[in-house]
Amino acid sequence: MTPTPTPTPPPATPPTRQARPIRLGPRSLAALTLVSAIGLAVICRPLIAAPESQASAHAQDAPWLFAALLVLLVAVVAATISESGLGPKAVAMLGVLAATGAALRPLGAGTAGIEPMFFLMLLSGRVLGPGFGFVLGALSMFASALLTGGVGPWMPFQMLSMGWFTMGAGLLPGPDRLRGRAELLMIAAYGFLAAFVYGTMTNLAGWPFLGELSSNIAYDPDAGLPENLARFVAYCLATSLGWDLGRALVTVALTLTLGPAILKALRRATRRAAFEAPVTFDDRTA
Repeated sequence: MTPTPTPTPPPATPPTRQARPIRLGPRSLAALTLVSAIGLAVICRPLIAAPESQASAHAQDAPWLFAALLVLLVAVVAATISESGLGPKAVAMLGVLAATGAALRPLGAGTAGIEPMFFLMLLSGRVLGPGFGFVLGALSMFASALLTGGVGPWMPFQMLSMGWFTMGAGLLPGPDRLRGRAELLMIAAYGFLAAFVYGTMTNLAGWPFLGELSSNIAYDPDAGLPENLARFVAYCLATSLGWDLGRALVTVALTLTLGPAILKALRRATRRAAFEAPVTFDDRTA
């Protein structure tokens, strides 16, 4: 009796690579690294500068540094967009998400840290990748500043911090394999921690301008790193801990409740847009 051959199972289909409307190329990655390094240096200048250094003595020159940083941020966004060959569908999605994020920010800004904008930026960066995330975060913060009249020397640092926040969501592991509850928990955990990092970075950018309003927690240009670091920690605890905690909790709550629907909608829109599909022309004769 001839044995029946066992059918060979078909090979497993490899996971589909997530489409990215904006990908970081060599030039945009170099520009992003440069502006991030400059931004970190300027933000951390009060802590890393020695008391007798010229950096501490010329605190009035800081607005010029802010203006230069804003120009560099615009250059990074332009380089990222030009290098990735941003098509009309990606431009439309970028505009819609940036406008939505800018509209969400005034709904709760200044009220116990209730800022739903972070939830949208978090999920958008997760689905659309780090390149799109950085551009979206920076543009959304710029648009919201224009919408709310919040244009000032703090705006470049808010743009940079939001760009980092959204880009980090796109760098989370397993974008094409990890789905379901495990993905939501990972995104929520990142959003919780990143909300505090965002608040700390923006606090550090504005802390040197506190002046003599509160001498116990204000920046002291004549003090060393340990004393100023203690002052900064006290400043964060006294002024922004409640807002940062509220922002983190709201981000986690919205991610766990509305996250599945938003992720599904963003992924469906990304698939239908087919950002990376090659453009072909069918040459047909009459």
